[in-house]
Amino acid sequence: MFNYQESKHSNLFKPESIIIFLVIMTLFTIIPMKLYAEKYIESEYFIQKVQNNTLPSIENRIPKKPRLINVEEPGKYGGEIRMFIGRTKDIRLMVVYGYSRLVGYNINRDLVPDILEKFEIIDNKKFTFYLRKGHKWSDGTEFTSEDFRYWWQDVANNEKLSPSGPPNDMIQDNEAPEFKVIDKYTVQYEWKKPKTSFLNRLASASPLFIYRPAHYLKQFHIKYTPEEDIKKNNKSKRNWAAIHNKKDNLYKFDNPDLPTLQPWFNSTSPPATRYIFKKNPYFHRVDQNGRQLPYLNQVRFSQVSASLIAAKAGAGESDLQARNLSLKSFPFLKKNEIKLGDNSKYKTYLWKGAKGSHIALFPNLNINNEILKELFRDVRFRRALSLSIDRELINEALYFGLASESNNTVLKESELFKEKYKTSWTQYDIDKANDLLDKIGTINKGSDGFRVMKNGKRLEIIVETSGESEEETDVLELIKESWEEIGIKLFSKPSQRDVLRNRIFSGETMMAVWSGLENGIPTRNFEPRELAVTSQQQFQWPKWGQYVETRGLSGEKADLKEVIMLNDLLVKWQNTSEQNLRKKIWQDMLDIHADQVYTIGIVSGVKQPVVVRKNLKNVPKNGIYNWDPGAHFGIYMPDTFWLE
Repeated sequence: MFNYQESKHSNLFKPESIIIFLVIMTLFTIIPMKLYAEKYIESEYFIQKVQNNTLPSIENRIPKKPRLINVEEPGKYGGEIRMFIGRTKDIRLMVVYGYSRLVGYNINRDLVPDILEKFEIIDNKKFTFYLRKGHKWSDGTEFTSEDFRYWWQDVANNEKLSPSGPPNDMIQDNEAPEFKVIDKYTVQYEWKKPKTSFLNRLASASPLFIYRPAHYLKQFHIKYTPEEDIKKNNKSKRNWAAIHNKKDNLYKFDNPDLPTLQPWFNSTSPPATRYIFKKNPYFHRVDQNGRQLPYLNQVRFSQVSASLIAAKAGAGESDLQARNLSLKSFPFLKKNEIKLGDNSKYKTYLWKGAKGSHIALFPNLNINNEILKELFRDVRFRRALSLSIDRELINEALYFGLASESNNTVLKESELFKEKYKTSWTQYDIDKANDLLDKIGTINKGSDGFRVMKNGKRLEIIVETSGESEEETDVLELIKESWEEIGIKLFSKPSQRDVLRNRIFSGETMMAVWSGLENGIPTRNFEPRELAVTSQQQFQWPKWGQYVETRGLSGEKADLKEVIMLNDLLVKWQNTSEQNLRKKIWQDMLDIHADQVYTIGIVSGVKQPVVVRKNLKNVPKNGIYNWDPGAHFGIYMPDTFWLE
């Protein structure tokens, strides 16, 4: 920008001088572009293909305006890193860690353009997205507005592919947005009412993908390809929609033929025990030295039993590992690292967790059993369960006293934090818990000291787990001992994750154990979706969540006064941008949760061990390990990690 000021050089701005100035500036706008293009450095990984003309040169692979990443420690190309997963579905973690999004969070939790060159927002109603010209899918096909149009018109609004219509994240007050293709590189979405959660969903660890590789998927769509050809070419008797949906998995990452915009693409079809993710030659980010990211050539996932991952990481068999490691693993990992000294292949960091509660209990308020449903919906019962958990004992026994005994709520690092959110109904008080249970009137202690429900059966609570964590089992064993003091028998029941979720959704589970609030460090401008009824993934009220997600087609409508208040407060937050009001709404919702104890938090602030190969650079020593926002490693851009 030029700032004109009256000075002794004002003659420079005479008409003839202006013409000369414009000519000079024109030259300077052309020459630097050429010079900048010449600065791009080709990866050795691709040189042979470029020389053989089987791959375009780097200048013709990246967008006209790539995303420039100023890397603190610029790297060099090459190498592979190894990671372990405990199940096949975890290959989707490469989409999480790759964290290529239309918009994404930076390390300050601000939303910035990533795949997009820029975006414009008007009143949180109209969103205009500008693509990077020349940006290409991993197979070299240009990424354009057609990929957005295809998803919206041919997938999201196709009754065969999407029987319930567009995803709930695209609906506001039961209305879909007006979608427009402005030109080849510009699309627009406009709602009648504010859609404040839109960008956050696009930036999440498990994002809302509002685009698809149209050029690839059209071969499986009846609008573009006859169904006979679709079935014949795929040697399948299934209908075209089933074939299309199987091929269309940008998040699951299990179709190696599906083009991607992530830094690495999957080259291995499941089932397998080893998955190789190869460098995407068309990735849209470059560092300040003109090197196209990612630096690493490959990432390898090896599938082993989750219980073996800590031991294998401690033996130096993983180059970057946090998945399936717990704080319980840390002494072993650190001891082994110190023991080997200079011969150790890895370093062990402790990143801070940012969940509202590291582990929490979720009484199912939508359980099918009417007696238990009445009991679970009585706030006195939920408070009694919370009061009878010895959190200090759990902290000392399992977390070396390093955690914080707490409700499932925001952490101290959040501007929204109040001490009462952390401590309400968390003090260990067996007498008070027994008193609350006695006052309920429908449960009383039997001759054996255990409580009996009004149907004459002993009150036994089965807490179901995903069966993936010994830590959860250890926590439940300690809770079991203290709950016996209030006359309640606890049993834990492990199962597979998908089985557990389906049982919760159908109302079969009494109670589940899971982690607490995904984002324990929100600001007032993060939408308080987790505090209201928004999804069946909220294990404390799954059927109410189903009702919201399906827009009344299934599930049940929320009918508890305080829960309805939470939903009203969420709408109120969505319809204001006034900062003080947004903060007040958040805290009103947190007040309700602290008082009503819909979920029972145990401890928070539990550290996450992260094993890092010694010569793997740019992995922060002090990070925040969180799913959303954060995408675990994603927010720190693994495409900038490199091997020295």
